[in-house]
Amino acid sequence: MRIVLLGPPGAGKGTQAHRLADYHDSRLIATGDMFRRHVREQTPLGLKAKSYMDAGELVPDDVVIGMLLEELGKAANGFVLDGFPRTIPQAQALEEALAAVGRPLQAVLKFKIPDGTAIARLAGRRTCSRCERTFNVELKPPKVRDICDACGGRLVQRDDDREETVRHRLEVYHRDTEPLELFYWERGLLREVDAVGEVEDVTHRAIAVLDDVGDE
Repeated sequence: MRIVLLGPPGAGKGTQAHRLADYHDSRLIATGDMFRRHVREQTPLGLKAKSYMDAGELVPDDVVIGMLLEELGKAANGFVLDGFPRTIPQAQALEEALAAVGRPLQAVLKFKIPDGTAIARLAGRRTCSRCERTFNVELKPPKVRDICDACGGRLVQRDDDREETVRHRLEVYHRDTEPLELFYWERGLLREVDAVGEVEDVTHRAIAVLDDVGDE
């Protein structure tokens, strides 16, 4: 299975990406996780990406594409791609890279969610500073305030989850990423999934939407 996930910040793409990758035995490629790893390790790429991420801006294409192609080379059983592409040039670069190896995309899932719901989800999110598990102060609070249930680490609000940054991220998404819907619709790849509701329900919808797509 070779699929791309689209949808605004807060649509739950990260959670669904893990579930779909497991279901289809495919490699999960989450660009956000890759960026954070580079930031944590203070690589040259990480230092360059951090300023954009903290401001809620898109990381420049040249930074993203080289790293992504390396990851795609490890995806022998297919992939679920979360966080890329976010612009038309990125989509074109991905299309060309996959065509060169004879492994084109099979589907693109768009997870739909109202902006207000996305803001509530993200602005309330807290991330464990140790194991990176996420909680939500309103929707999924930890048992002990500011403490991770899993490892006891301290929960923090990432800079890109602050409300003002979330609103800006949504503006960037609508401006730069929504045009991808037409790009993929024209190629017959776009499929929509209602992302409002329980995680299990959204997963079932996503699997159903992909029911006619083979795992070749």
